[in-house]
Parts: sequence; C-alpha cells; structure tokens
Amino acid sequence: MTKFKIGMYGGKFMPLHKGHNYCIEKASEECELVYAILFFGGRDEEEILQNNKEDYLSVKAREKHLINLSNKYENVLPVFIDVSTCRLESGEEDWDAETPLVREVVGKRLDAVYSSEPSYEEYFKRAYPEAIHRIVDEKRKNVPISGTMIREMNQEKERKKWIV
Repeated sequence: MTKFKIGMYGGKFMPLHKGHNYCIEKASEECELVYAILFFGGRDEEEILQNNKEDYLSVKAREKHLINLSNKYENVLPVFIDVSTCRLESGEEDWDAETPLVREVVGKRLDAVYSSEPSYEEYFKRAYPEAIHRIVDEKRKNVPISGTMIREMNQEKERKKWIV
C-alpha cells in the first residue's frame, strides 16, 4: 500500500549502481510518484572525473542508465539537474542553491526524501521541511556497495556486477 504521494531520490550516480536501484525500488513501493534526480556539474563530480576517465561516468551514460532504470518502474520519473552554477565562494557545492532547482521540478509538496545517509538530515529538514527523510539501507547490508568502491575496482568484470 502506498504511504506517500510524492517522493524524491537524488544523487550524482557515479555510477548508478545496485544500491541506488535498491533505494529507488523502496521509494517506488512507498510513493505514488518518485522523482529520481541526477545532479550533474558539481565540484565532487569534476574531481571524480579528473581521476576516472571511464565512459560509464559521463553525464550521458548516467542519464541513459537512470532512464533505463526508471523505465522498470511505472511511477519513477528521471530528472536531470545541472548544478554547475550552484557553488559557494570556496567552490564547494551549495545544496541550498540547488533546492530551488529541485522545487521547480517537484513543486511545493514533497512527502518523502530518500537517501542512505543520516548526515543529510539537517539539509533535508531545511530544504524540504514538509517531507520525511526515509533512510534506506544505511549500513549497506542489503546491497554492500558504494560508488567509491566501484570506481576503485581494478577489473571491469567485477565493476559490471554492481552497475545498473
């Protein structure tokens, strides 16, 4: 039974992996509509791309993977947001500047925001005060992987096991 009307799950998806899929699946089970948002153009992404030139990390590849994954679910809508202009003076990403870009897509009403990171709680409360922060697989017990772990894998065969 659906618990929430509108949910959101976002990230850089570098790469989009089975852990992301798990979170999107949980959100799709609990929400009538889920916005799966790919944020691109941020400083973290630039730093990752400086050290990792693999095609699977390109924005086009990540967009394609998110579209393909979203197509598995009737209620998941892929969204792509360029955050390259949302930076603090230090150059760090400014999530507060990204919030209006998200609001343009999701509107004023958001029931749930999904992540695996409890540390996002403060930002989510500020940015989406009407929404519940749903933490999925925080300890990565169901899907023991992260984007960092995948990028550090030496063998493509091993990496492909985790990428969606």
